Formats: sequence, C-alpha cells, structure tokens
Amino acid sequence: MNWAFLQGLLSGVNKYSTAFGRVWLSIVFLFRIMVFVVAAEKVWGDEQKDFSCNTAQPGCHNVCFDHFFPVSHVRLWALQLIFVTCPSFLVVMHVAYREDREKKHRLKYGDNCRSLYPNTGKKRGGLWWTYVFTLLFKIGVDATFVYLLYYLYEGYDFPPLLKCEQDPCPNKVDCFISRPTEKRIFTLFMMVTSLVCIVLSIFELLYLFGKRCCECFAAARKSRSVATGTACSGSTSMESNSLKMTNKHSPDTPAPSYSAVMARGTENRPKD
Repeated sequence: MNWAFLQGLLSGVNKYSTAFGRVWLSIVFLFRIMVFVVAAEKVWGDEQKDFSCNTAQPGCHNVCFDHFFPVSHVRLWALQLIFVTCPSFLVVMHVAYREDREKKHRLKYGDNCRSLYPNTGKKRGGLWWTYVFTLLFKIGVDATFVYLLYYLYEGYDFPPLLKCEQDPCPNKVDCFISRPTEKRIFTLFMMVTSLVCIVLSIFELLYLFGKRCCECFAAARKSRSVATGTACSGSTSMESNSLKMTNKHSPDTPAPSYSAVMARGTENRPKD
C-alpha cells in the first residue's frame, strides 16, 4: 500500500470537510480501517479450519459452515469500508475539476479576468450538492451493511455450540466455532463504530441544511432592506422634485407694500 498517496487523499478529504466530517474521517481511519487491517485477519483467519462438527460424514462440515457463515465477516467489512470511503474522494475530485477549470479560464482570458469561482474549495453550487450526495450515500451504505450483517447471521451473537441439520448430515450434529467470545466483541465493536459514523453523518447533513437556510434567510432580509431603502430614497427624491416644481411656477413679483396699497385706495375714493 502506498501510504504517501493515501495520506494525500486523506489530507484532501480533511481539508474540504466540516468539523463533523473530520471527526467521521478520524473514526473511520483509526477505529475501523486500522483495526480491520491489524486484527480482522487474525481473528477470522482460522474461521473455516477451526470450525468442527462431531461427525465424519463427507460434506457435512462444509454444508454446515456455509449455512452458519454464508459470507465471511472480513470480506463483508472490506466491501463496507470500500463503499464508505470512496465517495469522500468525489469532493476532492470535484475541487480538482474546479481548479483545473479556473486555470484554463485564466490562461484563456488572462490573470486579470474575473474568476469563475471566488473560492474553489467553498461548498457552493455543485460542490455543495456533491458533498450532500456523499453524506447520503455513506449513511445508506453503513445502514445497509449493519442490517445485512444482522440479517445474514440472525444477530451479532456467536454461540459456542451450533445445531446443524443440513443435508448430507445423517442427523442433527453439533458444530463448534473457534473463539466465539472474541468474534462477538470484535463484531459489536465494528457495528458500534458504524452506528457512530451514521449519527455523525446525519448531524453533518443537519448542519449543512441549517447553515444553508440561515444564509438564504439572511440574503432575503438583506434584499428586503435594500428594496425598502430604494423605495424611501425614491419617495424623497419625488418630494424634492415636487417642491422644485412648485417654486418654479410661483410668481417672482414681490407683494406690494402697505403704503402703496393705501395710496392707491385714496386715489380711487370718490370726491365729495
């Protein structure tokens, strides 16, 4: 395994994730991938070899083992970890696509041109929907595998004694599992970490939708205040224009004085 390449991918995923996403990534890498790589093969390495039944009937051992363990836990968890971790790299690939598009745009129109994206790593537009899709996909994958494991093995318990009646066994035979307690503890640990990851992804979805709703409300309030300010300024300008028109049509001749009015009245008085 190329650890340098894996470190680069994980650092990219961590860079473009929220706080909940960083906690999710830490749990997946430390408590699921590392534990799986270090301990899973040792716990389930002797799965079929140490599964024994108290009969010498040919084929009975294999049939009983296939009945109680239709799919290996190790392979099932390997598929789960692959399907859970791969969607996170879609965000890194989307950001890389944005950066490449921005680079080509600047090469075509020059460095002083308007940018296509204010911030290529900011979760806006298509990148936001990509991030939401990865969260929904991870929740669906973890929930499906948790239910699938419960459905295939009828729970998460490993009884030390199993009763098998499958053909070609001659009768009901007793079969025994190696290290059932250790396998039970390991299975419960993997299931609990899967449920914790599901809860973290749900919280991250709620955080993203809540943040987007707050931003939409803030933008609507801002546009409403701008529209109100524009209307107020428009009414003020109309009032000033009406005052100017009134002053324009008013006569410029000053009002006559009191003495002039009295003299004019004396002249018009009839003589006795």
